[in-house]
Amino acid sequence: MADFTKVQQALERRGYTVRTFAAAEEAAAYLDGAIDGKTVGFGGSATLDALGVYDKLAAHNTVIWHWKQEANAARKAAMQTQVYHSHWAGSTLEDAVGTEVYLSSVNGLAETGEIVNIDGTGNRVSATLFGHEKVYIVIGRNKLAPTYEAAVYRARNVAAPQRARQLGKKTPCAVKADRCYDC
Repeated sequence: MADFTKVQQALERRGYTVRTFAAAEEAAAYLDGAIDGKTVGFGGSATLDALGVYDKLAAHNTVIWHWKQEANAARKAAMQTQVYHSHWAGSTLEDAVGTEVYLSSVNGLAETGEIVNIDGTGNRVSATLFGHEKVYIVIGRNKLAPTYEAAVYRARNVAAPQRARQLGKKTPCAVKADRCYDC
């Protein structure tokens, strides 16, 4: 297991502001208090889903998340009228990229501060790098790795097969759920 003190120091040296929480509920409460009256986009993230952040933020923000299609319909219509007008008529993936605030997680994080993400369509990776007033990256201890190589291994051989299986893919990694097969 990675040393979180080293992870925090490495991220701060890279310019990130780091907050730590003893429990998931504390992290969710922090985000709920820090984000108010904004348009908020979510990247596909089991971590964020497990925290229940979507429902908390949706109570006082315009929230877009392609994992929550039904709840997005009314919010999307309001968002198009208030903020983006008609040029954001695409999917919720596209809508989330155009929000003021973006939330995501990562597939792996090295003790040395390198963030590793494997992204099927590029929506999460691109959205964490450009265009938002603020980006929050929520990382559980299970994502931490002692080295960059170990973080890449986790992304390829743990996170990617799990996600492929969740999506019902028929790739070898989804079927066997053991590692990446470079397909």
